[in-house]
Amino acid sequence: MDETKRDLLKAWLIKAQHDLAAARKLSAEPDSYLDMAIYHCQQAAEKAIKAFLVFHDQRFDKTHDLEVLIGLAQKYETKFSTFLNIAVLLTPYAAMFRYPGDFIEPTREQFDEALSAADSVWQFVLSVLPAEVHP
Repeated sequence: MDETKRDLLKAWLIKAQHDLAAARKLSAEPDSYLDMAIYHCQQAAEKAIKAFLVFHDQRFDKTHDLEVLIGLAQKYETKFSTFLNIAVLLTPYAAMFRYPGDFIEPTREQFDEALSAADSVWQFVLSVLPAEVHP
């Protein structure tokens, strides 16, 4: 793998790692911001999957739709299909709580489920990428 590709791949993974860390910090009691924290869960999963796609030189459009990204990733790793339910769970959190509207704040249970889901995508992506690109 050339250095440019390795650096880009690492950058995607670092951003995903930072999104997970941000979600954890924003959800900390007593002053939690679950609306922002759940957004970072979606972002962590999205960026982790995009890192995997970069590794495989798979182009992708600008999208927050995890189902679309997983569809692309499945071409290279069929086990991504086990994350389709997570995609359905997390994709709406890219925008659902970010703007005024019907939904202002997720419940603690919604956040906890989203964090667990994002972390499982993160762990899986790390498991199928070479250690040399891990942050």
